[in-house]
Amino acid sequence: MKDIDYKSLSEVDIAYRILADNNEQPIYYKDLIMEVIEKKRKSIQSMAVAISEIYTMINMDGRFQHRGDGRWGLTEWNPPETKRSSRGSSKSSKSAASKAEDIQE
Repeated sequence: MKDIDYKSLSEVDIAYRILADNNEQPIYYKDLIMEVIEKKRKSIQSMAVAISEIYTMINMDGRFQHRGDGRWGLTEWNPPETKRSSRGSSKSSKSAASKAEDIQE
């Protein structure tokens, strides 16, 4: 297994790797951020500012998903969406088709 050069990675990429290696178990945001800071070995002036900056980056990155209770996971852990079939779906399709025909006439 190759050692990872965390210093060359961005904070969000480090957070992604931490979560990816965590067997689909969400991690409390502060624990995740503290691990990112530790792996990055970045000197920080203010812990509160560092936490805020990294949290904002994670929050804005579509790879991450808030799982409730301050825990974060990866979006890719969600099962792929499946089309739901219900009795009403064919009716709504007919309705849409009828509307399209009405517009064309």
